[in-house]
Amino acid sequence: MLRIAAGLLCAALAAGCASQPVPALFAVLPAPDGHIGAIAVEHDGKREVIDTAYGARQLTADGSMQAATLTPEDVHARFGSTLDALPGAPATFILYFREGSDELTAHSKVELDHVFTELKSRPLPDIVVIGHTDTVGTMAYNDQLSLSRAERMREMLIELGIPPERIQARGRGEREPLIPTADDVREPRNRRVEINVR
Repeated sequence: MLRIAAGLLCAALAAGCASQPVPALFAVLPAPDGHIGAIAVEHDGKREVIDTAYGARQLTADGSMQAATLTPEDVHARFGSTLDALPGAPATFILYFREGSDELTAHSKVELDHVFTELKSRPLPDIVVIGHTDTVGTMAYNDQLSLSRAERMREMLIELGIPPERIQARGRGEREPLIPTADDVREPRNRRVEINVR
């Protein structure tokens, strides 16, 4: 995300490469979680690393590179619409089910509001819902139950207003336990759906 954002900041000012220097701005933006990455800017045999939040280098029309510091307000004013158009970072949510059922646990019903809020904030999410079970029951039964859980969650997302074509539902049965167990072991953390969002 940081490198993409920094590259977009540059692209927003530089239309392309030419023999004459094109004014460009390179900057490091902090990630939503506060992590700060780094970028290296090379021009005319010189290399400079930017590794501070909102640190920047301005390449001027005469070919010189000048250090600069942006503020969050500067970034928003110059590049807000570009940054808003970037897709959100991928996210995964896990919700749990009652034993032998496609009904969410009481705790997951509460957590569902958080998931819905996050999904509503994404304009065109791509979503894969994967259902899972514990090892109680036959393989065939668990395959059907896991798919039922995934499809139930898909229906809920469609009711939320997410276009059906943007949501895939899959069942994995007991094949991918979160907590490995022997056969016929009740494990609440394995009775789940994973909602993967891009």
